[in-house]
Amino acid sequence: MIKACIFDLDGTLADTVESIAHGVNHTLKCLGFAPRPVEEYNFYAGDGIDLALKRALIAAGDEKCLHLNEGIPITRDYFDSHALYHVTPYPEIPGLLRELKERGIMMAVLSNKPHEAAIFVVTSIFGKDTFDWIQGQSDEVPKKPDPTGALTIAKRFGVNRNEVLYFGDTNTDMKTGKAAKMFTVGVTWGFRPRKELEDNHADAIIDSPLQILKLLE
Repeated sequence: MIKACIFDLDGTLADTVESIAHGVNHTLKCLGFAPRPVEEYNFYAGDGIDLALKRALIAAGDEKCLHLNEGIPITRDYFDSHALYHVTPYPEIPGLLRELKERGIMMAVLSNKPHEAAIFVVTSIFGKDTFDWIQGQSDEVPKKPDPTGALTIAKRFGVNRNEVLYFGDTNTDMKTGKAAKMFTVGVTWGFRPRKELEDNHADAIIDSPLQILKLLE
């Protein structure tokens, strides 16, 4: 019986690609590089903002990432004040979350965003009472695909790993869920193509948030 759902944030609950592109492109311009097209950030995002910047710098011509250390604080400072730039929940997600809550399913967010930024974005979009726990990147919890965050959430909820559905849109999320030995669901409305989810052994792949309700059954 499924008792809990763990969701990735970027590309799973909310469309944040413009936000990520806006922030990293701001840094590129500050460093003297041309901004990268928004669609490229579908493949730069997913592993934390520092790695997104690294990938964008390489694409912009800084192949040895000589400007990475200089750019990281610029990017982080910019996101602190622009975290919600063009961020919107995906269609059907708000209604899905209400239904899950009504069914008594515990819900958590596990993100590679910095912890405080993850809390700010999630509570700003979905309110403070929707999720039972929000976990971002911190010194205490390693970044995905390390399964520590997912397993810690399950322990906090008092559920077994086989009672949890884990949702995400990237190879990082599939690796996280599989490493945690949870039923791992790839979503196709996010940043990456279906093949990436298939190649990384998703237990199920869904094309609509409301299909989650069928998985519960």
